[in-house]
Amino acid sequence: MMNEHIVVIGQQDWESTIGSNNVNIAKEFAKQNKVLYVNIALDRITLCRNKQDVLVRKKLRFVTQKHWQPEPVLPNLWVLYPSVVLESVNWLPKGLIYDFFNKRNNQKLAKSIIAACQKLGFDSFVLFNDSLISRAVYLKKLLQPSFYIYYSRDNFSSQPYFQKHALEEEKNIIKEANLVVANSTQLAQIAKQHNPHSYDIGQGCDLNLFKATSPANVPEMAAFPRPIIGYAGFLTAMRLDIELLVHIATSRPCWSFVLIGPEDDAFRRSSLHHLANVYFLGNKKPEELPAYISQFDVAINPQLVNELTNGNYPRKIDEYLAMGKPVVATQTEFMHYFSGFCHLPHNLSSWIESIEKALAEKHETQKKERIAFAHTHSWEKNVQKIYKLVAEIRDNKKFGAV
Repeated sequence: MMNEHIVVIGQQDWESTIGSNNVNIAKEFAKQNKVLYVNIALDRITLCRNKQDVLVRKKLRFVTQKHWQPEPVLPNLWVLYPSVVLESVNWLPKGLIYDFFNKRNNQKLAKSIIAACQKLGFDSFVLFNDSLISRAVYLKKLLQPSFYIYYSRDNFSSQPYFQKHALEEEKNIIKEANLVVANSTQLAQIAKQHNPHSYDIGQGCDLNLFKATSPANVPEMAAFPRPIIGYAGFLTAMRLDIELLVHIATSRPCWSFVLIGPEDDAFRRSSLHHLANVYFLGNKKPEELPAYISQFDVAINPQLVNELTNGNYPRKIDEYLAMGKPVVATQTEFMHYFSGFCHLPHNLSSWIESIEKALAEKHETQKKERIAFAHTHSWEKNVQKIYKLVAEIRDNKKFGAV
């Protein structure tokens, strides 16, 4: 794919304060194509609950001013703030009322996207959908893209929010996509049940941002006793094992545990906040994270094992390894992929043993091996896989093989 128009939709805003595959992929697309990145449209509930949020207020200005012009953010890349407010419909039961309002949401979003494409001269475009489901279930028909790519990076089957409507809707989106790409073998296998053109393309890592350098000066962490065991990412009980963290922290009070990222309610209420050797540093901008990670003696990913995590490719693992850090992560089905470069404990007792082994890894050779493996996962290589698959499917269609 080169010199094409690409519209990117998904579940994360361009301004996302946590790492976003969709943003990284859009940036890579823009090196050879013109890209319109569509931010999340406002809905009634978000507008009522978060009126004072800076981004919500910015989106509302676009709505009230009926401003359809996308904002340029990088060469060949524009961001659209949809000038619509969608109805919050997920609470509705299945049936005609839900279908009516959800279809109207899709129509309003499509109208905003079409207007932006006309402003930019996108007369024909590829649609790349990073797991936007209910709001996108009618978009292929409404937008008529020249090629439709669906990107799967999470198994939503265990999440209550998605169980009412989105699970069946996602199957329909997968069926009608020209290509489905996933960031793990497990997710690609799930998608392949509904679309034979479903492929694992792995994960990318921002190797320009996450580099193995000398530890940065981080005054916020200067007084923390060594060793520092650190985690950077969304602190959510849907993915992370709070009980495990409490067990390790109380078993090793001489270790410092540094947790960086936004917290969900379960983490905010957890007993971790009452432990003297656990430090919550809050959310950091993506560009700030390498400095904090550079201070870790061991980087961890203490996941639960469930349907959401088992086939999930955690992007933070590559980020840790790219900085040369010893890594300890829960042994999920997918994490066996990293078995040669990470310690993978499978229960509470083996976690402490694994961290102790990781702390003992001082050899420069081990560090270089971790870095070299992470460097096989650049965003450039990741997106090149998408380009190759698109070209193959287009060629097969051209010659009547699809």
